[in-house]
Amino acid sequence: MPYRSGRGTCGVPFHVLNCGVRRLALFEESTDYRSFIACAAWALHRAPVRLLAYCLMPNHFHLVIQPVEDGQISTFMKLLEGTHSKRWHANRQTTGTGAVYQGRFKAFPIQSDRHFYAVCRYVERNALRAGLVSRAEDWPWGSLAQRCQKLHGLPLAEWPIMQPADWVSLVNDGETPASLEAVRKSVATGRPFGEPSWAVMAAGDMGLNSTLRPRGRPKGEKTSGVFFDEKGTRRLF
Repeated sequence: MPYRSGRGTCGVPFHVLNCGVRRLALFEESTDYRSFIACAAWALHRAPVRLLAYCLMPNHFHLVIQPVEDGQISTFMKLLEGTHSKRWHANRQTTGTGAVYQGRFKAFPIQSDRHFYAVCRYVERNALRAGLVSRAEDWPWGSLAQRCQKLHGLPLAEWPIMQPADWVSLVNDGETPASLEAVRKSVATGRPFGEPSWAVMAAGDMGLNSTLRPRGRPKGEKTSGVFFDEKGTRRLF
């Protein structure tokens, strides 16, 4: 993933995600979700990072976070994924048998304007888009349900821009195909998500210029980083 040094990241929201290795189910029971949430709460108390939105899915997770200091995304994710991996193996008595996550997390910066709304809607709508619930706020393992029903106790921070009064309706109404494709492009490439001029500036500040270049894939090369549903048949993002 393109995120490396963390320079210039202070105060900038990021979409961060990862999935289980070889389509591994990270969360099978409610206790699995609660264990990850406990690890996230623990890491948030130890790294200068603010949690803005999240959604936990059966074999992957999405976070929208805002580092308070440069370079702290890696610190936070190391604490979170390291602790969660140990708990995951301990709960299944499989300690020492291999990796839990497919690899290093993916992340891309977000401009704090309509693009921030687009990413948060994309994240909080994830379970609804996958057909797991009929309304986004009914998925108990995400920030939308937490705000609506005061669940889980994760310390959600105030957004960098005002949340629309009709936010729940906006999430349930869904994205336009163009908006959805734009977010997915940043997921796949790690390029900054915002207006073109902002994306160029952010890429330069953060050492992400390579993400702005056209990308190709040799014929026959398999795509990595695909997140599957519980049947392993389609993308969830």
